[in-house]
Amino acid sequence: MNRNRLSSINVAALALGLGFLYLPILLVVVFSFNASKLVTVWGGFSLHWYGVLFSSPAYLEAALHSLQIGAAAATLATLVGTLGALAFTRLGRFPGRQVFAGLMLAPMVLPEVILGVATLLLFVSLDVERGLLTVMLTHATFGAAFVLVIVQAKLVGMDPDLEAAARDLGAGPVKAFLLVTVPALLPALVAGWLLAFTLSLDDVVLASFVNGPGATTLPVRVYSAVRLGVSPEINAISTLLIALVSIFVIAASLLYKRTIVDRH
Repeated sequence: MNRNRLSSINVAALALGLGFLYLPILLVVVFSFNASKLVTVWGGFSLHWYGVLFSSPAYLEAALHSLQIGAAAATLATLVGTLGALAFTRLGRFPGRQVFAGLMLAPMVLPEVILGVATLLLFVSLDVERGLLTVMLTHATFGAAFVLVIVQAKLVGMDPDLEAAARDLGAGPVKAFLLVTVPALLPALVAGWLLAFTLSLDDVVLASFVNGPGATTLPVRVYSAVRLGVSPEINAISTLLIALVSIFVIAASLLYKRTIVDRH
């Protein structure tokens, strides 16, 4: 009886927690299909605001910037994160390993405001003009730490004898790496790329510090619009972002789970 009562309490607590987390998101999605101009008054189902959104050059340009930056940043983050994971797993213990680990993983725990200020000061001191390139480099720095964790989890479980066997059969180091290690790492690489892309697509804070004229990303555009009041277009674009980010996060999670299962 006590167990049933405890179970009911757990269910109620779970429902309360999920409602607190996801009810605001659900309201945004529902009111994105609202025909009324008033965001809190339901006027019937309509796709009108999605049409308005896709006819807005400002939002379309910002969306294009976000996709360009996300793809480039995720690719660079995957390259850097993979090299870092290889250094941790293949080089064993080397001088400065802990310092190197701290430098690689620090972006995961540093507040984004601090990381944004630091990268902004770096670009200013190097006299680098702020724009798409600076946003991409900052997002790649942030995403590389997450890629490193995912790829390292896969590398730890890999049998090093496989690559050694390929070299014994005549393959050079590069060919053995490309033909044996890279295919085995592919799920982890894709999962890391998807996660880095999602982080870039979702970022507001870092992009606010390092973007420049003509390089506004979609989240920054939405944040600027929300400061003047929530409009039906904001609900529509928020719903699209929620859907896109959810798809990428689910795909990355499934691939990461497969990486962990393969490791065991």
